[in-house]
Amino acid sequence: MDLATLSLFLPACFALNMAPGPNNLLSVSNATRYGFQRACSAGVGRILAFAGMIALAGAGLSVVLQTSEWLFQAIKIVGAGYLLYMAWQLWRANTETEEEIAGASVGFWALARQEFLVAAGNPKAILLFTAFLPQFVDPGRPVPAQFAVLGVLFLSLEWIAISAYAYMGLHMRRWFAEPRGKRIFNRCCAGLLSAAASVLLLAKRA
Repeated sequence: MDLATLSLFLPACFALNMAPGPNNLLSVSNATRYGFQRACSAGVGRILAFAGMIALAGAGLSVVLQTSEWLFQAIKIVGAGYLLYMAWQLWRANTETEEEIAGASVGFWALARQEFLVAAGNPKAILLFTAFLPQFVDPGRPVPAQFAVLGVLFLSLEWIAISAYAYMGLHMRRWFAEPRGKRIFNRCCAGLLSAAASVLLLAKRA
């Protein structure tokens, strides 16, 4: 892969990584509630989900998702339902005891699973990888190797996005130290997650 291709791919890719979305919002929320390190480590779940999607797109299996209306709708409904469930949990969270409960019961695997399910519940992500990554692949060279390099670069930049949004959440944690501030923040996040679920439900195949 030449430098000209990379000079086009990296800025475009990073813009996609940094775009506000359910997973990046989740990083902000997790950092606000559980701290920077736990929010960043939970991003492993998102990375695993995206790595699987990139592998599917590279193998050409995403054609099934593009052509199967039933499968697309099923994944879309499950993903939107999970976002709405998370929104409901945030909306009704008891901010008076939230920190004590979170520190005692919410561990790495629970948060990583949450990140994984949010990422995996969006069928548009596979279609994004299908439409975006191949634009930077040279058909005259080994395609699997190029796809692997592009995938690794995408996931590396995704880690930067996870850290950036978690850092943002860390500072918001200081701003919303009082229960009333936490309640406002939780409900704002709940509203945004509900909006994301609505957008997902309205999504159509490319």
